[in-house]
Amino acid sequence: MANKTIIETIDIKKIYGMGEIKVHALNGLSIKISEGEFVSIMGPSGSGKSTLMNILGCLDRPTEGRYILDSEDVSELTREELAHVRNRKLGFIFQAYNLLPRMNALENVMLPLMYSQNGTKSEKEHEEKAMHLLDMVGLSDRVHHLPKEMSGGQQQRVAIARSMVNDPVMVLADEPTGNLDTKSSREIMAMLHRMHEDGRTIVMVTHEPGIANETERIIRVRDGKLDSDHKNGNHTTKSKFGNIKPKDMKQEQAGGQE
Repeated sequence: MANKTIIETIDIKKIYGMGEIKVHALNGLSIKISEGEFVSIMGPSGSGKSTLMNILGCLDRPTEGRYILDSEDVSELTREELAHVRNRKLGFIFQAYNLLPRMNALENVMLPLMYSQNGTKSEKEHEEKAMHLLDMVGLSDRVHHLPKEMSGGQQQRVAIARSMVNDPVMVLADEPTGNLDTKSSREIMAMLHRMHEDGRTIVMVTHEPGIANETERIIRVRDGKLDSDHKNGNHTTKSKFGNIKPKDMKQEQAGGQE
């Protein structure tokens, strides 16, 4: 039995400008991504990959075409409706972490739950879930640290925990290793692999071929169109960066910041 389709774009276009001056950031792009896939999106500067990521993340709408997310056509939803879809169905990991500077790690992870319309769980249950996720990413001893008191790798781990707190149907990672050194990048990729092995659907934008080769499928975009889409034959279930466990990261932290 085939896996459920999580993402389907049908001839989507994104056009900027008016009159005779128009820029086709996307020009009739169609892709499908199934539940449980780990997919990377690549393309040169100006290819349209960032515009595509914004549409997939319900941060923008296509000018033409259809975008179906988890069996729901979101192509023409209002901004308010798109915000509701983002909160229910999507988790985000950004290159710049996007943590609120005056909130500690625990509060940052809990933040999406504050906007959730699901009021069936108590604040204590939300806190327990956030604590569990921080423990999963090796930060149980830094739950009360502010972002400025953590390294880049640690901040990105907080972002990973935050991306999972609402049990999204898909996690979107935009250059998740772009601001990190090699060691921290290895840890982040190992965590993404662990998420994938647990059944998460992950779509990642990256400009690094070595990082893209860590995924099971690579989509390339050029001039707003699909340039190539192929399975990655070199992909293995376990990251070449190794199976890094939370306790390993805590041991490394004992020696100082990353």
